[in-house]
Amino acid sequence: MGKVSKRMKAMEAKLPKTNAPMALADAVSLLKEFNTTKFDQSVEISMRLGVDPKQSDQIVRGSVVLPNGIGKTLRVLVFAKNAKVDEATAAGADYVGGPELAEKIKNGWFDFDVCIACPDMMGVVGSLGRLLGPRGLMPSPKAGTVTMDVEKTVKEYKAGKVEFRNDKGGIVHGVVGKLSFDADKLVENIRAFIDYVVSLKPASVKGVYVKSIAISATMSPGLRVTAQ
Repeated sequence: MGKVSKRMKAMEAKLPKTNAPMALADAVSLLKEFNTTKFDQSVEISMRLGVDPKQSDQIVRGSVVLPNGIGKTLRVLVFAKNAKVDEATAAGADYVGGPELAEKIKNGWFDFDVCIACPDMMGVVGSLGRLLGPRGLMPSPKAGTVTMDVEKTVKEYKAGKVEFRNDKGGIVHGVVGKLSFDADKLVENIRAFIDYVVSLKPASVKGVYVKSIAISATMSPGLRVTAQ
């Protein structure tokens, strides 16, 4: 077993004596006390859902624009042609193009965080599925990244839109801000994320939908929070 650092021991000493979920505002206040690194840590949320990941109608996937952004400017790539090229560029996309970008990706280039495609470009993008899919970058109509409304979509991601999809354990993960954010802004972001995931409850799910929620920073213990 690895040695526990003094920093981690100090944080663990501040944890509640019981493992009961905390009110969100209290958890965020405690989490901000863990801001003891030289870099601005990301704040993440994990929601364990009562879904069966093997059932296609119980996949929980979507994207949400957080009210206060995530503290990071995403690099956006758009597959487009004709007038949509200018639209994407004007909206702030970092890379815009067609087959030439697909060729770069096939050669190992992945210097972007979000990939958006117009429907008429999916013939080009389709061949990239085995490369983009495992990295969570494949454009999808369900995620809103296959769209003709390029301007709106690019601006949303530049403003702090977060994509998510439950993993094989039925857990949804997402970045909800930076530890340097004001506490009330973190609470607002986290609440927006939770509320949106709750709104996506599949009709076929029976019993408890949200089983547990935890928030953490990049280098901190996790804190369980209530869903309310």
